[in-house]
Amino acid sequence: MNTYKLLTPGPLTTSGTVKQEMLVDRCTWDDDYKTVTQKIRRQLLELAHVSEDSYTAVLMQGSGTFSVESVLSSVIGDDEMVLICSNGAYGERMTKICDRSRISYIHYKESYDKIPDAAHVADLLAQNPAVTHVAMVHSETTSGILNDIQSVGKVVRDAGRTFIIDAMSSFGGIDIPVSHWGIDFLVSSANKCIQGVPGFAFVLCRRDKLLGSEGKARSLSLDLLDQWKTMEKDGKWRFTSPTHVVLAFARALDELTQEGGITARHRRYTENNRLLIQRMTKMGFTPYIDKIHQGPIITTFFYPGGASFRFSDFYSYIKERGYAIYPGKLTELDTFRIGNIGEIYADDIERLIEIISDFLKEVKA
Repeated sequence: MNTYKLLTPGPLTTSGTVKQEMLVDRCTWDDDYKTVTQKIRRQLLELAHVSEDSYTAVLMQGSGTFSVESVLSSVIGDDEMVLICSNGAYGERMTKICDRSRISYIHYKESYDKIPDAAHVADLLAQNPAVTHVAMVHSETTSGILNDIQSVGKVVRDAGRTFIIDAMSSFGGIDIPVSHWGIDFLVSSANKCIQGVPGFAFVLCRRDKLLGSEGKARSLSLDLLDQWKTMEKDGKWRFTSPTHVVLAFARALDELTQEGGITARHRRYTENNRLLIQRMTKMGFTPYIDKIHQGPIITTFFYPGGASFRFSDFYSYIKERGYAIYPGKLTELDTFRIGNIGEIYADDIERLIEIISDFLKEVKA
């Protein structure tokens, strides 16, 4: 079997010991398995710098989008409205969720290389008193841009609204003091910076806001409050949970601690990203996002000039030599993306650069 490392924003390359955890079958009813679930919930709150008195963690089957939809469809009532701030495909996906669930919303759309402006959000909230919630993405992997959720969170809190954050590709790799930044609901996924595998996501919820959502849910399986009520009893999931994935995630959380926590992981990701951009720039590749707003998770590059470049050939060449990258997600520009999270280190970046350099020499020959 051809094996390769993933230079993507998740699923990503996991450690051998995380993979090893998935070799054991567990029963969802067993106390030892339910204990693992409860341990995960506590550890997630610790990573968010919040106490169990004011916040709680809810695990939800499915991909990250399932949990984004769970929050939007569970906590926004029929007589309420959300302001969605977007600058990429994942922010825009929130509008599709709201359309499907018939949730009222206003869409503040920025270009993909600009961050949503906190002052403009404040103006929109002042002009639209019917808005009760604000939702946005932290690390928008469409481009790799990192949004200023701290500044937006302050204006949302000052305006007395509820703040929902999609931190899918940042939580665990970037320190987020959830309460201090005014975040009421934060969504992330098992297969991102905590370096688990796909199968479930999680929501960190301010307790009073979660309890205040009683009766608002538009879905049975995605009912956030019902999921919490069952899980709160003893760690049992309402419906069949991805047991192997949960065990792998528990191991991944422990490995995050062993690495030195979010601070150490953020340092490694940032160094990977810095090295990647430095080396790629020397070879003639230009990043799409400026230095100020470039996040450490994934980087979008323009196609190089002066070379016969087809992404499919580029991708296959790199994959055959041990790494998988991402196509671009910008519809009007020729770009591709390279992630540097997961079990990826500086040696991997240097090896990737060698491969890309060899490719460019071959296509120019």
